[in-house]
Amino acid sequence: MAERNKPEGAGSPSTTGMGLRAPIGRVAAPLRDQVLQVVREAILDFRLRPGQRLIERELMEQLSVSRATVREVLAQLASEGLVTNIPQRGAIVSVLTTDEAADIYEMRVALESLAVRRFVERATEEHMSRLRAALEELEAARKSEGADLARLIAKDELYKALFAGADSPPLTQMLTSLQGRLRRLRWTSLSAPGRLDRTIAEMRTLVEAIEERDVGRAMAASDLHVRNAAAIALARMAEATGEPAEGAETGSGEAGRGA
Repeated sequence: MAERNKPEGAGSPSTTGMGLRAPIGRVAAPLRDQVLQVVREAILDFRLRPGQRLIERELMEQLSVSRATVREVLAQLASEGLVTNIPQRGAIVSVLTTDEAADIYEMRVALESLAVRRFVERATEEHMSRLRAALEELEAARKSEGADLARLIAKDELYKALFAGADSPPLTQMLTSLQGRLRRLRWTSLSAPGRLDRTIAEMRTLVEAIEERDVGRAMAASDLHVRNAAAIALARMAEATGEPAEGAETGSGEAGRGA
């Protein structure tokens, strides 16, 4: 990637060559929404990395849209927590601190426990079948060599199935608003050695408890899964950034072993 595209005093690359070109304008969705989808997916798929500059001119050229459209899209992504605007530098892909990540995990513990409760109370057999199928997809993705993105997508689908069965629009809205940041944290924890196998075991325990309509056991399984993921992700973030891993103590002893 050309050196001229790097910000002064920083090593993060620009958007040049990040594969953002898309068939903008070829579908019925409004142009702004199409551009928003392309850039959001590039962030969530890690083609645009945390800390990377989002240069308006380059986005305009790659996506063949106006500066006004690019600015609207960046403003929306900033409201979702995926983009940060830095004075004198411009927009970058947001970088979470360990404190911010710890807070997000605590929110996730509370919200997902409620989602599990509502699923047990309200889900139909169709919802249950979708949840089982999503778990099977996650297990199948485990066997795919190097398919990190496929595993992440499979995990996303499992949560979509869970939220659908919870049948709570306000809860789904709150959880959806966190999904961009959660997906990046999920990548951090799932990429830890041995974590994927442990995740699948935890999710299997959760789904089995839900199938038995055992609210208490299902909520406990959800809580354990999130806290295990938090302990691993926060420890890895702290190691990478040199920040103290505050919040990592929310994990259990099992999580601390990184299994």
